Amino acid sequence: MSLSQQYIQKKVSAEKAASMIKSGDWVDYGHMQSSPIFMDKALSMRVGEVEDVNIRCSGFPNLSSIVMADPNQTSFRYNTAFLTLADRALNTEGIISHIPGLYHEIPGFSSRHHHTDVCIIRTTTMDKNGFFNYGVCNDCQSEMIPNAKMLIVEVNETLPRCLGGLHESVHISDVDYIVESDHERLVAWPSIEPTNNDRLIAQRIIRELRNGDCLQLGIGGMPNALGKLIAETDLKNLGVHTEMMVDAYLDLYKAGKISNANKTLDKGKMVYTFAIGEQSLYDFLDNNPICASYPVSYTNDPCRIAANDQAVSINGCIEVDLFGQVSSESSGIRQISGTGGQFDFHFGSYHSKDGKSFVCMNSTRTDKDGQVHSNIRPVLESGTIVTLPRTVTHNVVTEYGIAMLKGKSAWERAEALIDIAHPTFRDELILQAEAMKIFTNRNSQNK
Repeated sequence: MSLSQQYIQKKVSAEKAASMIKSGDWVDYGHMQSSPIFMDKALSMRVGEVEDVNIRCSGFPNLSSIVMADPNQTSFRYNTAFLTLADRALNTEGIISHIPGLYHEIPGFSSRHHHTDVCIIRTTTMDKNGFFNYGVCNDCQSEMIPNAKMLIVEVNETLPRCLGGLHESVHISDVDYIVESDHERLVAWPSIEPTNNDRLIAQRIIRELRNGDCLQLGIGGMPNALGKLIAETDLKNLGVHTEMMVDAYLDLYKAGKISNANKTLDKGKMVYTFAIGEQSLYDFLDNNPICASYPVSYTNDPCRIAANDQAVSINGCIEVDLFGQVSSESSGIRQISGTGGQFDFHFGSYHSKDGKSFVCMNSTRTDKDGQVHSNIRPVLESGTIVTLPRTVTHNVVTEYGIAMLKGKSAWERAEALIDIAHPTFRDELILQAEAMKIFTNRNSQNK
């Protein structure tokens, strides 16, 4: 049977595909921009017809139609490995549930821990060889698909075709049903305008960078500020090995700063597992052989991260305590995002030859009542999720400086962190360190 005949035979409407979901099914969605938005809308029409259907996803680009149609979870329960801004309040209310995990381990949940009845992913249109490309997200499909009893692809002609790498496509022979969507364009995430503090933090980090560094940048204003600053420096021959491809990399590439020539692993390639940014970034990725899309089990494997010399990991966090414990995903028991790949890259980069890891934050935050709080705390609030245990934390950065914590005793760590806290809070932090017996009288006098 020809490829076109197979396509016709497997093509069904979204309504027909949705009707194949049965009560009690576990349904895995593609993640981020490979989430099946069109099929999600079709499935939401079945609220009241089915019960006890579990959806697993991560970073759905918008609020799921199923969640909006079924807030009481009469038919569907929605579970996510990474909360978006829209998800946070719903998680607090118990409408959706978080799946904790280190990002590089999440694909393995499929084969080791998950039962999957149906997998639904958004893909490009089929190419002449019968392959559907995953577009700008290739994180978990290679292990989700073999674990599923049924695979439905939602084709979208606006997705860029992102080259591998590895396992960036699925062949029609492995597809059970094909749904042609409304071809809604990818969600574009405009670059976050950096604040003055973002620029100050970026300026501190840039002094730590060297020619040939292999970069991993998180999302937000600070990485964008860093990208713009690097573009104005004499740095050269930078490499990219990251989980997330963001606009800052495109700025650096256009400025001639990225060559990937010094990389030990995947020399000459900008390696990533998913992309979030503006349309110009998606256009850059389309059929571009300098970019290589890999599963997250590859990009975020700490051993592979460490295989590139001078790996540098730069991410954001919410708060740090005087012991060096870092929270990047919760405020107390309120889940805000997820662990993502922060642990993977912070740990892997430190173990790279001449590697460095940084977590960055503003020294303070202001609550809804206008009260200012220090983001360097004596201890984390009860229930706060620790993203980086103190044994893993390398460098903590605020607008006031960099605290390097590796190899330091408890009092040296506290001292380094207090030095980069906002001056308003330093005396109180010293008193708290004394009360917790981190500082002796001699230590505090030296302060």
